[in-house]
Formats: sequence, C-alpha cells, structure tokens
Amino acid sequence: MTMESLPKLEEVDVQKYLQVLQRRWLSVVGIFGIAVGFGSLYAFSLKPSYKAEGSLMIKTNRTSSLTGLTQDIGRLEALNQNENPLETQVKVVASNPVFEETIESLELTDNKGKPLSIRDFGAKVKVEGIKGSDVIQISYADNNPELASKVVNTVIDKYIELNVRANQNEALTARQFIEMQLPKAEGSVRRAESELRQFKEKNKIIVLDQEANAAVDTISKLNNQISQAQAQLDDVKGRLEQLRREAQINSQQGVVASELSQAPGVQKVLAQLQEAESQLALERTRFQAGHPTVTNLEEKVTALKNLLQERTEQVAGEAQVTQGSLQVGQLRQGLIADITRAEAQRVGIERQIVTLTQQAEAYRQRANYLPRLEQFQRELERKLQAAQKTYETLLTKLQEISVAENQKIPNARVISYALVPDKPAGPRKALFIIGGGAFGLFAGVIAAFSLDLMDRSVKTVREAKEVMRYTILGIIPELSRNGKNHFSTNGLSKSLPKIIGRDIPQFPFGDAYQILQANLKFLCSDKPLKSIVVSSSVAKEGKSEVAANLAVAMAQIGRRVLLVDADMRHPIQHHIWELTNAVGLSNIIVDQVSLKAAVQEVIPNLDVLSSGVLPPNPMALLDSQRMATLVNNFAKEYDFVIFDTPALSGTADAALLSNLTDGILLVVRPGVVNLDSANAAKEFLTQSGQKVLGIVINGVNVKTEPDSYFYYTKDAIESAITSNNNSSVVREFDSR
Repeated sequence: MTMESLPKLEEVDVQKYLQVLQRRWLSVVGIFGIAVGFGSLYAFSLKPSYKAEGSLMIKTNRTSSLTGLTQDIGRLEALNQNENPLETQVKVVASNPVFEETIESLELTDNKGKPLSIRDFGAKVKVEGIKGSDVIQISYADNNPELASKVVNTVIDKYIELNVRANQNEALTARQFIEMQLPKAEGSVRRAESELRQFKEKNKIIVLDQEANAAVDTISKLNNQISQAQAQLDDVKGRLEQLRREAQINSQQGVVASELSQAPGVQKVLAQLQEAESQLALERTRFQAGHPTVTNLEEKVTALKNLLQERTEQVAGEAQVTQGSLQVGQLRQGLIADITRAEAQRVGIERQIVTLTQQAEAYRQRANYLPRLEQFQRELERKLQAAQKTYETLLTKLQEISVAENQKIPNARVISYALVPDKPAGPRKALFIIGGGAFGLFAGVIAAFSLDLMDRSVKTVREAKEVMRYTILGIIPELSRNGKNHFSTNGLSKSLPKIIGRDIPQFPFGDAYQILQANLKFLCSDKPLKSIVVSSSVAKEGKSEVAANLAVAMAQIGRRVLLVDADMRHPIQHHIWELTNAVGLSNIIVDQVSLKAAVQEVIPNLDVLSSGVLPPNPMALLDSQRMATLVNNFAKEYDFVIFDTPALSGTADAALLSNLTDGILLVVRPGVVNLDSANAAKEFLTQSGQKVLGIVINGVNVKTEPDSYFYYTKDAIESAITSNNNSSVVREFDSR
C-alpha cells in the first residue's frame, strides 16, 4: 500500500458510512426527534432550583501549644498516605452523624411527610474541598431558597459541634485510659526491680565482664597446649609412617611376625616344609608326575603346610600371615620394635589431646554462658528503665489531658455562612434538550447501522460488484417515483417500465444506455456480439426495462434490433409497447405463424417479438431444436437480438437461451436483490458454465453513490430527473 492510496481508502470508508446514514435517515431523524421531545418535556416540567453555598476553613487546633502541651489532641490526620487532612474533613462533613442531626434539627421530610432519609439528603448536599487551599465549600439546592440556606448553615454548625465534641471525647477517653494504666505501670516498675535483684543473687553476679575476660585467657592457654600436642602427634605419625615403609609392614603385622619368628614349633615345622619342598623339586626333575616318590613328597608337603597353618593360627589368631613373613631377620626385628614404640607414643599423645580438648570445652561452655547471663541482666535492666519511663510519661500526659479536656475550640473556622439565594441556579433546560438531542442522535446512528446490518439486501453499486464479481457494463440512475407511469390498455395494475424518449428524457437515462451499448459493442474485439440474454437474480430488478431501453439505444444509432420477449411465464414487453400478444414467440416455435407475421415494429430500426400464447411448459419450447434454429435466423436478419427472459431464481429459461446466444447480461438492482439470492445466482451461473458478459446496475440512487460512478455529476443528474418529473409534456414515439 502506497501513501497515495491512503486518502482514497479513507474516503471510501467514510462514504460507506454516509451511505448507511442516507439510507436510514428516517430512523435517525425519528429517534432524534423523539429524544429531543422527551428531553424538552422533561426540562420544562422541572421546577426552578435555588442553590445556597457556605464555606469553612480547616485548621489544626493549636491552643494546646499555648499551654506548653503537645499538639496530639486536636491535630488533623489523613486517612491514608494518598490523602490530606482536608479530604478527610470533607468526608467528616458529609458523614451520617452530621446529616442526621441536620435533618432532625430542621425537621426535613420527603414528599410523603416522613423524615428525609440520609441517602436522599446526601444526594442533594454537595461537599467539596477547594484544591490548593484549606477551604471546604458546602452547597445545597432546593426549590425553597430559605430552606437551602438554612440547610447549609445547619450543616456547618453541626459539623463544628461534632468536631468540638469529638476533641473533648478524645481527651476524656485518653484521661480515663491513663488513670487505668497508672497503677499497672507502677506495679511493672516494682516487679522489674525485684526480678533484677533476684537474678543477681541467684547467679552470684558481681561483675560479669571480669569473669568473661578470665575465661577467655584460660581457653587461650589450653588451645596453645592442644596445638603443641598436635604438632608432636604429627611428628610421631611421620616417623611411624617412615618405619612402616622400611619394614614393609604395619604395626599389627610386625608384632605378629616377631612372635612367629620366635616360636620354636612354628620355625621347626617351617624348616621341615622347606626341606620337603626342595626334595619334591629335585624328584620332579628325575621322575614324571604320578611317580610314587613324587606323590609321597607332595602328600608330605601338603601335610606340613596344614600343620604350619594350625600352629600359625595358634600364635597369630585370625591375622593373615604369609609363609614369607614367618622368618624375620635381625634388622627387620629392630624396625618392628621401633614401630611398636612409635605406636605407643602416638596413642599417648592422642589421649593427651583428648584431655586438653575436654578441659577447653568446659571453659568454653562457661564462657558461652556468660554472654547469656549478661543478656538476661541487660534485658532486666531495660525492662526496668522502660517501666520507669512509661510511668513518668503517663503522669505527664495526665496533666496535659486534664488541661485539653476543658478546651472548646474546633478544627474549623466559618469563612461565610450561606445567604438566601435570590436567583434560581437550575435546572438548565438547554442542557437537557441538548443532552436529549445528543442521545437521540447517537441512538439514531446506532439504530441505523443496526438496521443496515440486519438488512441482507444489496444496497450499493460497490456491494453489487463485490458480490457478483463481474464487470460493470452500465449504471442506470433511478427514476423518481413521482414520474409518469404507463399502463396497458387491458388495465394492468402495476407500474410499467419507462422508455427513453417516450417516458423519460435522453439525459441522463439515454446517455446511460448509450454507454451500456457501447461497452457491449467493444466487449469482444474479434467477433462482435449478435445476440444476448437479459436476466436478473430475482424478479423486480428491472430486467425488462433494461432490455427495452438497450434495444432503443441501439436502434437510435442505426442498428437493426430485434427485442424478443422470451419470458413465457410473466411477459411484459407487449404492455410496455402497447401491443397485442395474440401471436408471438411461442407461436413461431410451434410453426403456427411466420416471423414476419409475428414481429411488430415500434420505432425505426426496432422490432418487438412478444411472447405469444403462454404455453404450459415454456422450458420444453426453449430447449427445442426449433428454438436454436430461430436464434440463428434472428442473428442473420438483424444486427442485434435481445432476449428478455425470466429471473434466474427458480427457473432455467435464461440459462437455456444463454447457451444459444453470445452470453448473458445480468441486471442487478440495489435494494431489491439480497445477498443470499445474489450468491445463489452467482453460484448457479458458475456451476452451469454460463458466459456472463457483465452486469448492469439498475435503479441506482444518485444521492447515495459517489460521483465516480457517473459521467456527469450527481447534481446534474438529479436536476435532470427533477425537471423531468415536473414536466407535463411527454415525448411520444412515431408509430413506425
């Protein structure tokens, strides 16, 4: 979309809305008139109202500061952080107690003589704070000017009375509360002192800080001793690890190996086992496996191993001992002895560390408990101080409130009492009338668009083009309903189509049909059109009128035209041209008469063939070979042949004839055909494969369509139509 196209699109949308209002102007004007009427009646039925106004200035009561007291009593507070004291006092002035006392004081009643309700009274009283100031304005409107001023002044007085009373009640309530709290505060002081004394006696506390310092020193010394023992332990562990690597044995294995190497029974069996294994190895080199000597030596070796295992278990218990560790040398025995001594030293140092750690933990627990004792002591001291301070504060407040209780100064000052109004302040009748008009206009527009949405008919040229999606070949303006109607001689009771030059002027209607015939002429450049079918989606769209006037337009430019009334259900062409219908198309099809005998010339170059006698089954005649032959003969004898056929809705006459001609010209009349019928006709034409030359928009209201649809301006067309309606002279056709 380009920027140049935006204004055009906006204009189309606005034009669409204006067209809706033009079509539904009657509903808009009607609703607007009704609303204005009701607004006017209501405005003139209201009685004059008088408005009285008074004002107050809100201020904080600072009298207490003159006596040296605090300003808590009588100080104004806001309801929340988003409001100021002025807004709070506005709500206090408009509160139920103030209104209730005002109603009782003035004995205000409603129309039934009952006391006026607070809700009804509050609806008439207006209380508002003037922004940027501390002033509250109170107003009241009533038909009685004296009563209006009395109401405002009474509201002011009652608010001041309630404000003074509230301040006094606040002081009284505070004094009563303090008198009740004084004995409790004194008792709290005594209890706090007793609890502090009992705490010190129970825990034998003199100076907690000194005891805490001594505990910290002791813990530090024990931590140093633990660190030294830990260093010794690390040294012993290092030597022990080095000895184990040299001896390749741990402490337990070293002790076991030392005992086994010194056990005579184990060493004797071990010597015998080694001697037997040596003999077995020698004999295996001399004899093969399974030899008695080898077998005896193997059994001896096995027996000695079992015996050695038993004696080893007697000495080492469940410890795992290999045969290689049963013999220990002198050097290894020395290493095992050093490992044993280092292990004993490690155990001793570890026990020393455990003992020192326990002592340090005991002192640490005591040191940790000392801050708690100190905390308890401070809490008791703070409790005592708070109780003493509360007691002193209550004594001071009691003296201050006793002075403030006798004050009768409000938080507001009267700026001006209400005067009796001498001129009515309302109601403003013009506002009600204007408001009624605005509401009526709005409601009328809504009603217009609602009616237009509910209306399913095709209303404009644009809608017809969007629904049918065919080329627009012509747009025929609507003839005013005040124009002259022609009726047939047999007393036809409906309005007949009007003919160019006879019933309607050449401009603009003749020009519109000339444009239509020109578009048809240049529609096919290779082969000119010879015959067409004129039809419509539904009846009353003006297809017969378009067919007749198109024939006239072509005849006026010198072309020989044959207009055939192929509507053998409700024929109308013979009424339009004031002809007899005794002989016509149906008679020619059944070979009763010749074409020359049935055709009648109505104007130069224009012959009309009426429908003839109405047959019981028109489709059988139109779908015959005889009809196909007649169409070809018509096209040979005339320059152009126009068939006026029934509407597409409910019949197939137009479709049958369209297959015999060069195509079908579809007439669409806005306001007559609806969307459903148009869509059905479009679907029928598409499915049946009909060649649609284009559409003619008939009966277009020039007032509701843009100028772009017409060659001349709307003003020129409307002026021509109006002059034609006012003219009493009607042009007549020549008989031949």
